[in-house]
Amino acid sequence: MMARQLPTRMVEKVWGRDTLPAPFLAPAGERIGEIWFEPPPEVPQVLVKYLFTSEKLSVQVHPSDADALPGEAGKEECWLVLDAEPDARLAIGFERDVTSAEIEAAARDGTIEALLTWHPARPGDLFYLPAGTVHAIGPGLALVEVQQASDTTFRLYDYGRPRELHLDRALAVAIGAPYAACHHRTIAAGPTLVDGPHFRLDRVEGMPDAATRAAYPGALLALPLAGEVTARDGSARAGAGECLVASGIDDLDFSAAGMTLLTRKPL
Repeated sequence: MMARQLPTRMVEKVWGRDTLPAPFLAPAGERIGEIWFEPPPEVPQVLVKYLFTSEKLSVQVHPSDADALPGEAGKEECWLVLDAEPDARLAIGFERDVTSAEIEAAARDGTIEALLTWHPARPGDLFYLPAGTVHAIGPGLALVEVQQASDTTFRLYDYGRPRELHLDRALAVAIGAPYAACHHRTIAAGPTLVDGPHFRLDRVEGMPDAATRAAYPGALLALPLAGEVTARDGSARAGAGECLVASGIDDLDFSAAGMTLLTRKPL
C-alpha cells in the first residue's frame, strides 16, 4: 500500500446539525453530529472525526487503559476548534478541587454544569483531554477530534435526555480538579500539537519540514483542512473533509496542500 482514502461514516446525534459546513452535506431529515474516518488496519489505534454541535453534549468522562474493564479500551482525545459561534464554549475540568461525593451530588441534581470550567472556544484552539477529565462540548462548534480508537464513555449528566447514565463507573475514574493549562494551546504555537502516550498530532502548512518528516517514519493519517494531499503514485487523493492513510510520509505529495493534520500511533 502506498496511500488510500479512508471511508467515512455519518453519525446522527440529537445534538447534531441538519445543515453542515462545506464540503459536507447532511442527508435530508438527519441531524449529523459526527463524521468518522474508519480506523484502518495500519493505524487501528487512532480515530479521527469531525464534530458539529447545535446543542450541548452530555457531561462525561473516559477511563484510561488501566481503568478500563476487559473488553473495553481507554480513551484520551484532543479537540481542534475549526469554527465557533461567538459565545461557544467547552467544559473541561472543574472550577476548584471537588470530591467524588460533590461530583455525584451535582450530577444527580443537575448542578454539575456550574462546577465545571467553561472555556471560550476560538478557531485554532487545541485542547488535549487526558483520561479522567470530566468534560462537555457546547453548541455552535465545529471540531476535529483525534482520539484513541475507543467508544468507552461514561455519562454523568445528560440534561434530561432519555439516555443511560453511568455514575458508578464515571465517579471511579473522574479527576476532581481544574484542567491543567499546559493541555491548552493554539495551532499558532508550533507544528506539534500533541505528542502523547496514545497518538501524535502535527499541523503542517504546505510541505512538511525535515523534522516533521523524521517524526513520521511509518504509517500515518493525513487530514487536509485546506488544499489537497495525494499519493505520489497518483493512486489516491484527499481534500478538505477527507482523509488518507499512507505507509509513510514520503509516499505523500504535499505540493498542492494548504493546512494538513498528520497523526500516527506512538513509536
